[in-house]
Amino acid sequence: MKQLLEEIGINIGISVAGLFGSLILIGKDAALQWKTSIFSIITGVASANYITPIVVDIARVDPKYQMSIAFILGFLGLKGVELISNKLIKKVKDDNID
Repeated sequence: MKQLLEEIGINIGISVAGLFGSLILIGKDAALQWKTSIFSIITGVASANYITPIVVDIARVDPKYQMSIAFILGFLGLKGVELISNKLIKKVKDDNID
């Protein structure tokens, strides 16, 4: 099972760290807005799983800190994806100007 998940690009450790990060963001109104809560959890886990390796590589962070970064990205969810993509787009634009 673990090998199958890794073949499709899912890192279990990073996903679990992202899950716990996204669960912190869910507030006491989660029962009232369960669709929004489930969407937030899924996006938190997905962003942690797929963006953590990119952040670790670009920021040249020691890989032993990737679980911490995954937790933070899980907490940030879609907002984290937006912040990172804006920074990357700005960097690409700046590189193309030179």
